[in-house]
Amino acid sequence: MLANDRYGDCVWAGAAHETMLYNKEAGGAVAFTDGAVLADYAAVTGFNPGDPATDQGTDVQDAAAYRRKTGTVDSAGKRHTIAAYLALDPGNLSHLLTAAYLFSAAGVGLNLPASAIGQAKTGEPWDVVPGSPNEGGHYVPLIGRLANGMLVCVSWGRQQLLTERFFRTFCDEAVAYVSTEDLVNQKSPDGFAYADLVADLAELA
Repeated sequence: MLANDRYGDCVWAGAAHETMLYNKEAGGAVAFTDGAVLADYAAVTGFNPGDPATDQGTDVQDAAAYRRKTGTVDSAGKRHTIAAYLALDPGNLSHLLTAAYLFSAAGVGLNLPASAIGQAKTGEPWDVVPGSPNEGGHYVPLIGRLANGMLVCVSWGRQQLLTERFFRTFCDEAVAYVSTEDLVNQKSPDGFAYADLVADLAELA
């Protein structure tokens, strides 16, 4: 969970999971620790684990800018940067799924209802429960869609299914990232060259 069971560092836990995915696709492996993830959280927001008032989450755009300029730090102290990023229309599911396909993942911000926490604990897909109160913002990497239409994201250290209805109801922010860490022979897992990926990112604007 990379400390997201104790603190509101979901944006940074998500960034770590995205980085792990990029490297896995290129045949490598990268590990992150709670301490490393929380260090980036602190660097951008001033988070202090000893002061609950500083645990207020992270603006996704601020995190993306930091990931591009500085990079997230892994368990070995190595920094991992992204090459480019772009805010997407959160209501355009087609663009988000295209981004998840082209770039391996798309970052999604959700106004998470309390019902989703219970559904995650029991292994159920996230779906809309009318009247469920809002528990606050939550960030997840969207990584694909199953044949049955269920979307797939990563949350709290594991894959989580969600319905399109849930996504359309609660998604309020989305970001696409281009990373060079999943490139093999200068091409992505699906055979796209880096220049093509940057051009595709611009097309999603």
